Amino acid sequence: MSERPPELGWMRLFVEVARLGSFSAAATLLGLTQPAVSYQIRRLEEQFGVSLLRRQHRGVELTAEGERLLAVTAKAVGEIDALARSFRAEAQTPIVRLRTDYAFSALWLIPRMENFRHLHPETDMQIVATQRLAAGFRDEADVAVVFGTRAEFAAVGTLLLPERVVPVCTRGFLDRSGPFDDPGELAKARLLHLDAPLPSPWFDWRSYFAEFSVLRDINAGRGDISFNTYSLVIQAALSGQGVAIGWMSLVDTLLSTRMLVEAGPPLEAPDRGYWLVPPRSPNVHSERLSAWLADEVKKND
Repeated sequence: MSERPPELGWMRLFVEVARLGSFSAAATLLGLTQPAVSYQIRRLEEQFGVSLLRRQHRGVELTAEGERLLAVTAKAVGEIDALARSFRAEAQTPIVRLRTDYAFSALWLIPRMENFRHLHPETDMQIVATQRLAAGFRDEADVAVVFGTRAEFAAVGTLLLPERVVPVCTRGFLDRSGPFDDPGELAKARLLHLDAPLPSPWFDWRSYFAEFSVLRDINAGRGDISFNTYSLVIQAALSGQGVAIGWMSLVDTLLSTRMLVEAGPPLEAPDRGYWLVPPRSPNVHSERLSAWLADEVKKND
């Protein structure tokens, strides 16, 4: 008897012969000839050194050793088949990739994602959030939502959320430190900042006060706090740490639920904001996601 481990390509053949009780039926199912199936079973018996099947006038039946082997192989073949089905299903499940920044994904997108799942349960969404988008971001996503100006993105995208901002804080902070009847009073409060390259590509406190001709020394020792992501700025505002610049499209839910309140006059920059940028080669999934994003924005207009 050979001491080599048995080859495993025979498992499905053996399982089908045992299940159907016939070389011919198994051969037809597997697209083989009856002699080829009989030969493979003989080789298998030679490798194991035992008889696995008893040849009958009208087919075959398992020996005791064959029954033991079938218990193992039938389970293995069944699990492999199930795994193959799973692999195929995963490969066929459409995945749409959305690339954006931390603020949009955390404050606007995630609270609304269940709406997309309800409309398109067959589609998986992959969100890739980054603080700064690389130059080739359109080649790395099905849809991108990026912050910028009309000059940067009007040729390739659609303005989704124009920039509209308003100072925000908790009611408790406003009661303790306010009221801020005008931007000059607001300039005396503790402010929460988002670190950004200078000049900032969006409203920051410096440009906000400049719109009202208010000068403020940011180093005046009022206990200001700076963060490198906007989500942290808003989290600090929610915990009563100070006043933040609230992008209305991102904090609208927090304002409507009174978790935050307005603490100063609003400002708009209609030529900049979040732009919806499709891929260079759109597909049905990117178009569905783009349409859904546009519809969600219209709901709040």
